[in-house]
Amino acid sequence: MTTAYGTIDQTFLNQLHTLTDKDRVSTSKALCEQHGTDESYHKAQAPDVVVFTLSTKEVSDVVKLCAKHKIPVIPYGTGTSLEGHIAALHGGVCIDLSQMDKIVEARPQDMDVTVEAGVTRKALNEYLRDTGLFFPIDPGADASLGGMASTRASGTNAVRYGTMRENVLALTVVTPNGDIVKTASRAKKSAAGYDLTRLYVGAEGTLGIITEVTLRLYGIPETISAAVCPFPGLEEAVNTVISIIQCGIPVARMELLDDRQMYAVNQYSKLDYEVAPTLFFEFHGSPSSVEEQIEMVKSLAEDFGGKNFQWASQLEDRDRLWNARHNAYYAALALRPGCKGVSSDACVPISRLAEAIMATKQDIEDSFLDGTIVGHVGDGNFHTLFAFMPDDEKELAEAKRLNARIVERAIAMDGTCTGEHGIGHGKMKYLESEFGEAGLEIMRSLKKALDPDNIMNPGKIVAL
Repeated sequence: MTTAYGTIDQTFLNQLHTLTDKDRVSTSKALCEQHGTDESYHKAQAPDVVVFTLSTKEVSDVVKLCAKHKIPVIPYGTGTSLEGHIAALHGGVCIDLSQMDKIVEARPQDMDVTVEAGVTRKALNEYLRDTGLFFPIDPGADASLGGMASTRASGTNAVRYGTMRENVLALTVVTPNGDIVKTASRAKKSAAGYDLTRLYVGAEGTLGIITEVTLRLYGIPETISAAVCPFPGLEEAVNTVISIIQCGIPVARMELLDDRQMYAVNQYSKLDYEVAPTLFFEFHGSPSSVEEQIEMVKSLAEDFGGKNFQWASQLEDRDRLWNARHNAYYAALALRPGCKGVSSDACVPISRLAEAIMATKQDIEDSFLDGTIVGHVGDGNFHTLFAFMPDDEKELAEAKRLNARIVERAIAMDGTCTGEHGIGHGKMKYLESEFGEAGLEIMRSLKKALDPDNIMNPGKIVAL
């Protein structure tokens, strides 16, 4: 299906100005370029117009106008995506939801909260701090919760608390024709009709725009303790992870950094950790349960050569540790000033994790490019960052080749091309390998049925 998109002319802009305050509609070249640029290596592609909306109704009004004129619509949260999700491949209108940042209602007695899409995870947890509750999904970046739902984000806590898929109870969505839909109630379970919430979680703005999110909350653990443990080799560290998972120890966080990444972290965050394959742990629970988890993990780690545990029980020490982990992406890029990065996002069954990571490490050693490995290995997800110079086509081609090897290997292991970054337009070519043509055709059919004019973030996930 090929759609002829309409033209953004002065008449269209005048109509757009009637829907919002004029100062919240911009055709500034610099602002448009900013809204077409994410954190990835993919080429930035700017929209023609940026609209800052303040309510679901405003989003609906803008979408209705765009639908009438067949103008592409691209939702924008904080711009931290990694697969070109916000690139305006066909121009159009970028709807920036960052000013929709209200906590609609927190309900501590039900352990849930409804927020506008522009609220960030850090802002939500700051708001919740005095309630004794928190929202655990932590992708590293201070992403918007609407964006996190759209990309089905996860992060360092996913091994214990799951991903956005498990923690979104309901959504408010503006459909491609501008209708406003609530996808579910706040009931903790329902067998009523199709699961519309899961349809939109991970749809990356291709089926509609998420404007409100209702989320599951958790009690802040009575005791939190973190630790860093180096290992003699990468394989020993990964085998420790596998043993911990197979033993059913409820670790809250379990992150792997290879030796090259640890060197980068030390340089970037001014730390002095041993430059060796290292696991970062965090334990949540009662004092006795945390102590039990620690003893079991320490024993398993020592069986594989883990030593010199460094503990962090004080909040400031834990924050420093996890800030270093969250800055790993920028730390790796800082090893080559001026470079950009191609970041893989493979996820495999836990039994294949060691094989997948060791094969990836060998790929790095065999290549002329530098690369680091870091991952949320508690659920089989790991990332490899290949740093390349933007003006060097040979280096970019090599980074893409290595990334393709990782993806193809993961799919062959019954894994996935993306554990959390999503598809955007950067990984569209891998969907057929993962789902088969029949599975891909179901996705196309859904897109065609819900967005027949293909105006919602066109060119992402599936090609029409």
